[in-house]
Amino acid sequence: MVDATIKLYLFYSFKITMHSTPPETDLAGASRPDADAVRALLRQVIDPEVGANIVDMGLIYEVAVGADNIQIKMTMTSPACPMGEMILDDVRAVLADELPDWQAEVALVWEPPWNPSMMSERTRQNFGW
Repeated sequence: MVDATIKLYLFYSFKITMHSTPPETDLAGASRPDADAVRALLRQVIDPEVGANIVDMGLIYEVAVGADNIQIKMTMTSPACPMGEMILDDVRAVLADELPDWQAEVALVWEPPWNPSMMSERTRQNFGW
């Protein structure tokens, strides 16, 4: 009897969960990402010169999620970075693939200048800094 009661409880809990509205939903029904979710997606983008993701490298300065768009301010390790355009293309591609209903605006900025202290602690340790 207990096993049947548990199964029935799980069935109704699942049914209620499946039909409830997520807390962050826009009018079109698409789930609204937050800045942390966008940063998590951007961890897929690797700086090929150093082999680390751009978030942990400290290249992402700002992520703002608007009503229907995502604005990103980011930099490169140097204005002479030979991989800059490729990294920007990868950022746009990840956002287009993962969040197709959201227009992404990616701005490359140079202030403040990037420096190694902007990296995550784990990334600095990987480089021995």
